[in-house]
Amino acid sequence: MKNLVGSLIVGFFCLQPALAQEEGGATTPAASPAFDDALQDSENWREVDPENLIKFRILDGRGQERGTIFVEIATFTAPGHIERFKELIRSGDLNGTVFHRVIDDFMAQGGDVEAKDPSLTGKWADIPGEFTFIRYPLKTDGSELPMHKLGPDSSATNGYIMGFPVQTQSEYLASLTKEQSVESWIPHCEGVVSTARTDDPNSASTQFFLMREARQHLDREYTSWGRVLVGQDVVDSIKVGEPVSIPDMLISADIVADLPEDEQPRVLVQRTDGPDYAPILEANAGVNVCDLPAVPALVSE
Repeated sequence: MKNLVGSLIVGFFCLQPALAQEEGGATTPAASPAFDDALQDSENWREVDPENLIKFRILDGRGQERGTIFVEIATFTAPGHIERFKELIRSGDLNGTVFHRVIDDFMAQGGDVEAKDPSLTGKWADIPGEFTFIRYPLKTDGSELPMHKLGPDSSATNGYIMGFPVQTQSEYLASLTKEQSVESWIPHCEGVVSTARTDDPNSASTQFFLMREARQHLDREYTSWGRVLVGQDVVDSIKVGEPVSIPDMLISADIVADLPEDEQPRVLVQRTDGPDYAPILEANAGVNVCDLPAVPALVSE
């Protein structure tokens, strides 16, 4: 059993409100636009590629609908893990697995395909650890992977890439290295999707966990590769236990691009490089990105 070491949506829905700046630099929630209005505002909103959008449908232990969770894959990090989970989802092996280890104020862990079906034992090999990724902030050839920072360009260590929370070495360090690179990672903020393993850092396989609250002692120790865009309330409602008595079930997992075209939901994420978000970055210079609300998302089904 791989464990962490140590420790329908209908119509229009918004997971998190936008942020509005108040006098003095404080921020408060403000209403997000209607989906159709946001769809027309490409400066401030982007549509998630259905190839990189996962739909999880959750039932409780008695077969009643718990809800739907939409996860975006962070394509800029952990290629081995992303390849694995796309293949795993498309195989159907995740369907019917349960959330067997769920800790309140921490995370919900599932994906044990071997416990569901012993005949799958050994089918999915372990994945080499991928705990950070490399950025080249001083380059201008398209390989720099720009980050929208909470603070000055040269010294900020927190910010966003495509709406994902990111932490990083200071970009000043890039000027001191031959490769002109810095090491960055997705921290384990609320809503982040990561991968369970044993004490062996190269032992991740099929089990994943959904963060119910930020727990940054996991950073650079476990491989985070996505974030919940819609359905964090469902994550937070998954039945708790170690192990769980009558656990909730992942009844289906789908890559949205694989669904029939007329059944594909559309999801928008607010751009952190857009003019509407610029005051938020400025007002929160130096703030830990996990202490801020998730970047807003909208869904239309």
